[in-house]
Amino acid sequence: MGLIQLLFRDPLTFFLLAVPLLYSIILHELAHGWVAYKMGDSTAKWLGRLSLNPVKHIDPIGSLMLLMFGFGWAKPVPININNFHNLRKGLILVSSAGIAANIILAFLSFLAIRLFSPLPFESLDIMLSYMAKINIMLASFNIIPIPPLDGSKILMGFTTGRFQYTLQSLEPYGMFIIIGLLYLRALDPLIVFFQWIILGTIQLFLP
Repeated sequence: MGLIQLLFRDPLTFFLLAVPLLYSIILHELAHGWVAYKMGDSTAKWLGRLSLNPVKHIDPIGSLMLLMFGFGWAKPVPININNFHNLRKGLILVSSAGIAANIILAFLSFLAIRLFSPLPFESLDIMLSYMAKINIMLASFNIIPIPPLDGSKILMGFTTGRFQYTLQSLEPYGMFIIIGLLYLRALDPLIVFFQWIILGTIQLFLP
C-alpha cells in the first residue's frame, strides 16, 4: 500500500511512518556525499547537497512512486569518482556509506527503545520502531549488487576488467530490472537474508 492511502486512512500513522522514512533516505544520500567529500570529491558540497533540507534531496518521480506504491527514491547525490584520492578505496567507502548510515540509525533507534522504554509518549515509541525497521529495510535493499544500487558499486570496487564493465553497462536498465524482480518477489529471499544478518549484527552491540 502506498503512503497516500495511509494518509487518508490513518493520518497519525502516516506521519509516524513518513518522517522516519524521509530522513532515513536523506541521511543515506547525505552519507554518500559526506564520505565522497572526505575522499576528495567536493561535487555534492558545491551543489548544496550536504544538507538535511528535504527540498535538496526530493526526486519528483521517486516521491510520487513512494506515495502511490510505497516504493520510491531520493535524488542520488552527484559524485565524481575521478576526484577521489584513491579510486578503489573511495568507490568502496562512498558506496558503503549510505548502507552504514542506515544501519547506525537502526541501531540508535533500537538503543533508544532499549534504554528508555517505556517511552513517555507511545507515538515516540512507534516512530522509533518504524525508524529501526525502515533503516534495516533500506540497508538490506541497497546491499543487493544490481546497478544502480550501492551493492553493485561496492562490488565494482573489489573487481576489475570485464566484470566491472558488465555492471556498468547494466546501470541504464538497472531500475527496470529491480522493479521487475520486486514485482515478481524474486528479491524477497535475498532481502530477508540481509535483514537477518544486519539485525543479528545490531543485536550483538545492544546492551
